[in-house]
Amino acid sequence: MPIAGTTMVATDLDGTLLRSNLAVSAHTRRVLRRLDEKGIRHVIVTGRSASNCAPIFRALHYRGLAVCGQGAQIYDVDRDILLSQAVLDRNAAQAFVARLARRIGRLHLAVVTSGLGSEFLITPGFGRKDERVLSPFRLVEDEHLWNRAIDKVLLRHDVLTDSGLVTEASVCCGPGLKVTHAGPGIVELLPSGFDKATGLSQVCAALGVAPHEVVAFGDMPNDVPMLTWAGHAVAMANGHADVKAVADEIAPPNDQDGVATVLGRLLRETLPEPTEAQDIS
Repeated sequence: MPIAGTTMVATDLDGTLLRSNLAVSAHTRRVLRRLDEKGIRHVIVTGRSASNCAPIFRALHYRGLAVCGQGAQIYDVDRDILLSQAVLDRNAAQAFVARLARRIGRLHLAVVTSGLGSEFLITPGFGRKDERVLSPFRLVEDEHLWNRAIDKVLLRHDVLTDSGLVTEASVCCGPGLKVTHAGPGIVELLPSGFDKATGLSQVCAALGVAPHEVVAFGDMPNDVPMLTWAGHAVAMANGHADVKAVADEIAPPNDQDGVATVLGRLLRETLPEPTEAQDIS
């Protein structure tokens, strides 16, 4: 696909734009600067909350609007304000957790609290293998998860696979709730009516960009709505099979700067491959 006619590039973060160690390579940053010089907007579309993205925005010198929280937040980076935000109904979420636990047994939970001061609250059984991604997090007992307004609930199970947990959890969703698979070990309960496509479409409408002008990159099932909405869909080679099934092309893995590789080709430029990377953790 040539760059002609493309006015926006939309990228997921984890597993897509970021390397597995959460580094942003000099090569990727160089390519993103070239996009900007050519008048092509880069929009981040991520499951992370806006506050959790702060070090990434700084590393990329990111400006403008970002879609965060799986599409439930539209964040203005320059003004440091949330233009829109959807909050999860805590009573409905607690009822969902009770239904799911009766169906599949003991769950391990975490939540993301609402607002620009959001944090991850994790329970002892949830595990800390995602410490770099979840940071900052605070360890609490289950009953303290529900003391503040929340944007999402993260679910884990000792036996079920991620896909199995998504299937079981989806059966238990009541009105106003939905489940998505956002990454390895990251199954999320969210308010319904929002996804990466709805968030990106809001940003595009505000900027006067049509879907056919957008190239989108992603790696996990939560990226599928965005990829099917965009004019050109790129899945990462390290991505989930469901994402590859809807993609127009497959990029090299995130640890090989696949986004930058594809964009460099679209820009019809050969850019040198540096060896260093900037760790934004």
